[in-house]
Amino acid sequence: MELLFLRDEDMRQAQDLLMLACRSFTAIIDDALHAHGLGHAHYRIMQAIALQPGMAVGALLDTLGITKQSMSRALGELLSMDLVRQETAAQDRRRRQLYLTTRGSEIENHLFSLQREVLLRVYRNAGGKAVDGFRRVMHGLIDESDAPGVSTDALHHPDRSSP
Repeated sequence: MELLFLRDEDMRQAQDLLMLACRSFTAIIDDALHAHGLGHAHYRIMQAIALQPGMAVGALLDTLGITKQSMSRALGELLSMDLVRQETAAQDRRRRQLYLTTRGSEIENHLFSLQREVLLRVYRNAGGKAVDGFRRVMHGLIDESDAPGVSTDALHHPDRSSP
């Protein structure tokens, strides 16, 4: 039996849908980012730190897959805006650990809540089987990646439920 969804035209459509979905999903927070004087690079850093408080700067670079120069600029701005703080690791004085400040955590949670609302609506409309299939596809794409720091094995899911 031929799997019709594996045709080139379907693969092209999947690629297009991923690109458009990423663009739409990130646009949800554009106004809020602008109001805080932030960009998407700032938010990606804040998300990564929120998911793994105390992560090292090197691990952040690997996770985000961006250049050291790009990260240094955005991280420096977050530090100067008092949204992220940096501490020296007790076990290794050369290692700098990153944490969101209280204000940084509030902003990151607000941005997350904007995207969470859209995800909730879409998940409810799609149904459980579709959500499970979506997760399997996304995990598969992540696990196929050669990028350092990118693996579903390392996913840590902090409790971000709203009070």
